[in-house]
Amino acid sequence: MDNAVRDDGAEGFGTARAEAWVRAIATAVEKEQDRLTELDSAIGDGDHGSNLRRGFAAVLTALDGLDPAGPGALLNRTGTTLISKVGGASGPLYGKAFRAIGAALPDTALPDTALPDAALPDAAALGEALAAGLDAIRALGKAEPGDKTIVDAYTPAVAAYRAAVAAGAGLPGAASAAAAAAEQGARDTVPLQARKGRASYLGPRSIGHQDPGATSTALIFRALAEVTAA
Repeated sequence: MDNAVRDDGAEGFGTARAEAWVRAIATAVEKEQDRLTELDSAIGDGDHGSNLRRGFAAVLTALDGLDPAGPGALLNRTGTTLISKVGGASGPLYGKAFRAIGAALPDTALPDTALPDAALPDAAALGEALAAGLDAIRALGKAEPGDKTIVDAYTPAVAAYRAAVAAGAGLPGAASAAAAAAEQGARDTVPLQARKGRASYLGPRSIGHQDPGATSTALIFRALAEVTAA
């Protein structure tokens, strides 16, 4: 994509900000790869960090030269790439989530630069899109809050985001609230016993370890907060 695309403004979530979000996630995953791998080595296959790093590197390659019709198309491409490039459970789960988020956001034949600010998705629209991503993860993984999975960070993030919007917060405030809730949700997985995924095979031995998927979910929401900060 052309990096000269306009800034979407404080409240708009257009193609420029969607791309910035994905690139920020890739940077965060690269930085935290070793930590994610360490967490996954304790209760999983030890490849969560490397898998996500490879997947988001492939996403950045897929975005080079891409001229999407809007944020929905860009995030759909992100999800499709993750499904095809990331091994283990995280590829399909995150891939389906980003495709669902993309499907819930509008596309247009016009570039961001030809649209008025009011035509860009706002905080409420992005909140519903994020909720669609959570629904996709739960439908595929069959996980519930408390199962020690991605869902334990994603669920409170969506709830906090929606509560912030309902209280009058704009995109920056809602995204910041979601990031804080996701980070707390990830920490709250430490005392849980895993009931889904590879970690569930360990039974009580999974207690005392932070879930790697919940941790990477927190990275994703923190990246959103960073790129939407006023």
